[in-house]
Amino acid sequence: MRRRQNIPLTLPPVPPPATPADSLIPAASDPADLEREAALARLFELHYASMLRLAVLLGADDPENVVAEAYYQIYRKWRRLRDTKAAEAYLRSTVCNLTRMRIRHLQVARRHVENPPEEVVASAESTALLHDDQRVLIDALQQLPARQREALVLRHWLGLKESEIAAAMGISSGSVKTHTSRGIAALSQAMEARQ
Repeated sequence: MRRRQNIPLTLPPVPPPATPADSLIPAASDPADLEREAALARLFELHYASMLRLAVLLGADDPENVVAEAYYQIYRKWRRLRDTKAAEAYLRSTVCNLTRMRIRHLQVARRHVENPPEEVVASAESTALLHDDQRVLIDALQQLPARQREALVLRHWLGLKESEIAAAMGISSGSVKTHTSRGIAALSQAMEARQ
């Protein structure tokens, strides 16, 4: 009888099975990509709620989508940011611009609709952000022209300086003063008329 020799059999290693989530996440091998991902995650954790409130106060009908688009834009342009510490200001400015563009788009679209909607319904998230005692103020704020509303929200809600407001709105500091003072006067008048 012949004896079998023990010959080691070598097979290539079998990779672990991929989970569905793993197949959706691209492998980030570049350290710059890893750094960008971490910085954006921190930015999201720290500022998502405040950016959502900003979009609501500026009058966005879909604030969640506006903020998501703002984060997407900063994600795309991250490598071109001169100062990554200015990412919050860039994000705030982007939310302002996107809200303004969305409101303009809706105004144009509503002019061309034969049967305009009777009532705009706010999303559940937007409604949850506002307390009942703020509704009168928010209603009065919504009646202001867009630039006055932006200047007041950026100044009194976020507490920004005139130079920061000017940068966020893309206007001069003098224009910020004008919009703020006119907005306060109109808001005071509207609030007195409702009482």
